[in-house]
Amino acid sequence: MYQLFLVPIIVSLIVHGIKMIIDLSKKRFAWSKAFGYGGMPSSHAALVTSLATAVYLTQGPSVAFAISFILAAIVLRDALGLRGYLSLHARVLNKLIKDLPDEEEFKYPFLPEQVSHTFSQLLIGAVLGIILTLPFF
Repeated sequence: MYQLFLVPIIVSLIVHGIKMIIDLSKKRFAWSKAFGYGGMPSSHAALVTSLATAVYLTQGPSVAFAISFILAAIVLRDALGLRGYLSLHARVLNKLIKDLPDEEEFKYPFLPEQVSHTFSQLLIGAVLGIILTLPFF
């Protein structure tokens, strides 16, 4: 039963490591952003799809699988939709703050603009979540 808890976490950490390696190879790695949102591939997508896969492989089509599948669907949808709106709002607010007079601009924090994922980042994260889970079961 511990596998249902540990495997998704291990898979998420592996995918997050892949994301950091990709950022290093593209020379855009920064420790300040290493544990932020967004980026290729999505470790959030890997986590929830790994959980749903692990539950399915251990319990089949069950109530637990239905719950984990719906959780995965919500997380994936929010990573693309809701967090997409947050990214857009941050860009607009940062632009408005930048347009303020210099003496007023410093009063407001800079908002992170990359908090969402693209569809391909989510898709690759989800596929990796499934593939990396299979050897454990």
